Amino acid sequence: MEHVIDVKGLSKSFGSVQAVNDLSFSVGKGEIFGIIGPNGAGKTTTLEMLEGILKPDKGTIDVLGLDPSRQLRNLNHHIGVQFQATSIQKKMKVKEALDLFSSFYKQATQKEHLIEILGLKEKLHVAFEDLSGGWKQRVTLALATLHKPEILFLDEPSMGLDPHARREMWSMIRLMREQGCTIVITTHYMEEAEKLCDRVAMIYSGQLKALNTPSELLNEMKAHYLAFESRGLEYDYLITVPGVVRVEQTEETFKVFSEDQQITAYHIFSYCHEKGIALHNFKFEKGSLDDLFVHYLEKEQTG
Repeated sequence: MEHVIDVKGLSKSFGSVQAVNDLSFSVGKGEIFGIIGPNGAGKTTTLEMLEGILKPDKGTIDVLGLDPSRQLRNLNHHIGVQFQATSIQKKMKVKEALDLFSSFYKQATQKEHLIEILGLKEKLHVAFEDLSGGWKQRVTLALATLHKPEILFLDEPSMGLDPHARREMWSMIRLMREQGCTIVITTHYMEEAEKLCDRVAMIYSGQLKALNTPSELLNEMKAHYLAFESRGLEYDYLITVPGVVRVEQTEETFKVFSEDQQITAYHIFSYCHEKGIALHNFKFEKGSLDDLFVHYLEKEQTG
């Protein structure tokens, strides 16, 4: 796969805080690439270095053959950026914003095309402050892609959106990819990463913890689990069962994460048969990135 972004040994500190620590990864042309992790993990700092907003303390960045910190003017012709918050005058109408941003580019923009595919025609004469969160995101997405960027950077694009608006945003992101754009997205919504991204980089405390497709990450990290209800089983027993890596308990409901579900289930069933313990609603469940996210948070908190 042709790479459009290459990052090697990237580090950035703010005073005594190490925001990004020796980060390396590549992004392939045409990918939707996710950078995921909890708040404060270093996602936005990483994105801002890729965009040329921040200069790294160490490491190298290659975006479309350009160094963002040295060739930003040239790079800006090839990338689009949707920030967590884009400053647009509250009273400015959507058409006025599109016309203003279009005037920033010497070449012709795809303004009319974006108005059509993003459904903005009915909102052209509405002030930005009067738009819902979902419509505001549509407008800022249009402003970021007026010049047909080769790479689009999206920083928490679904932040603050309701579930319906969030799914609409996902559809628009997929549409941008279909238009030939490579997309780099930061998010702490694990469902968003799982549904949207071809590959994800999981970052914690500024360090890369895992990098792969969502499905392969779940397989590698043993995120699948056994789910059941029982009055007789106890956490202290379940954590000792062969294959078990983590147990979550809510009253009588258990989620048992295992490296080998079949072996773990065999031991649990044998134990329950021997002790006369009843199991209810036993299921083999496929884990999610959300489960993996919680696993890493727990590891970080326990050191």
